[in-house]
Amino acid sequence: MLTRRLFCVGMLLILAGVTPALSRTQSIVVASTTSTQDSGLFDYILPLFEKETGIDVKVVAQGTGQALDTGRRGDADVVFVHAKAQEEKFIQEGFGVKRSDVMYNDFVLIGPKSDPAGVSGMTDIAAALVSIKEKEAPFVSRGDRSGTHSTELTLWKEAGVDIEAAKGPWYKDIGQGMGAALNTASAMNAYVLSDRGTWLSFRNRGDLAISVEGDKRLFNQYGVMLVNPEKHTDVKAELGQIFIDWLIGPEGQTAIGEYEIDGQQLFFPNASGQRI
Repeated sequence: MLTRRLFCVGMLLILAGVTPALSRTQSIVVASTTSTQDSGLFDYILPLFEKETGIDVKVVAQGTGQALDTGRRGDADVVFVHAKAQEEKFIQEGFGVKRSDVMYNDFVLIGPKSDPAGVSGMTDIAAALVSIKEKEAPFVSRGDRSGTHSTELTLWKEAGVDIEAAKGPWYKDIGQGMGAALNTASAMNAYVLSDRGTWLSFRNRGDLAISVEGDKRLFNQYGVMLVNPEKHTDVKAELGQIFIDWLIGPEGQTAIGEYEIDGQQLFFPNASGQRI
């Protein structure tokens, strides 16, 4: 009897140790952008994925550059970001396996309704940035190596502005995510480049409104990649691929397209390569 009792206790201890380990294997880490988090998209689509597959998803929300670095270190199973050139470099370096388009939206230039730079209603983002610089109107930059920050720097360059040389008290580089940048712009009555999704979900607008939109240079594509298990053997490649296949498949694409705030669609699925 004593032997049987000890055997039962031993089995209980083994199960107590094994069960959490088994449950942990049914989870993945996704390194993604602050815009997918701050916009509320993940809060909408992840419960649908988790209910269907039983796989828990932990999101590490960072700027795109940081998210890619997280993937390079092997601290994520999947990377879901929005800076195609950086994503392709990630693949070329061998850190990622096959990049797939997922969805798109666009960037918008947000600014105070008082419009000190006189850019409200413009559709030429380069001309708007030149005006902001010439009038030294307050401007907030994320400064965090994110996809949005990368786009901002590209737009300054295309506008013929050497932003490193032009920086002054008017240009505030905060090194934080999209939500923090919008909050700072609201507090300062400043201009800021934002993805439309985060802007639509942002509630602390104060005197801010969309100043410039519609320029084709403001197109914002998102892509997803599996972290290469040949680089990092602890990457949960099978589970990560299940998430990617769901995201770019009918269920995920439908869920992305259905996500709205106040009747406005935030992201447009285009895993098929088509734009609406």
